[in-house]
Amino acid sequence: MKFPFIFLSIFFLSFPVIGLADTEKEIKELIVSNLQYTSDNLSAKEGTLSKQGSLEFWSSGGLLVDNVNAGTRQWEVFQAAAKHIEVITLVEGRAAVAQFYQEAVMKPVGSALVSNYRTRVTQVFVKEDGQWRVAAAHYSPLVGGAGTSQTVANEN
Repeated sequence: MKFPFIFLSIFFLSFPVIGLADTEKEIKELIVSNLQYTSDNLSAKEGTLSKQGSLEFWSSGGLLVDNVNAGTRQWEVFQAAAKHIEVITLVEGRAAVAQFYQEAVMKPVGSALVSNYRTRVTQVFVKEDGQWRVAAAHYSPLVGGAGTSQTVANEN
């Protein structure tokens, strides 16, 4: 009689973990879906940002942007893909950080064509009203910059 009890106990104790282990998958699918939406519609999908907006550093440089209106961004050309998406779950089902590379060809309305857009992306996601939304982001271009020296980590 102990075997069925132990088996059922293990099953039910592991069930909540199985049921909640979707954050990484959901975020990865959302990133790909949002880029596809923008490619198809030449505008960012509304409702992707937190209700409080998103603090962002854009790949064009400059100061921190309080981006509260992503739905108004429009493109004449936009074809993008995310590569090597990694998700760090901070609180299962509530908060996560995604890091990935984004490659694109894009032409924002009123701006020049960017035919070789390559950037590193970090996005912080929070779940609001059952939807994952971006609360902060950082886009760093892969070209035209220099990193720290190889020994910087050892300089303490």
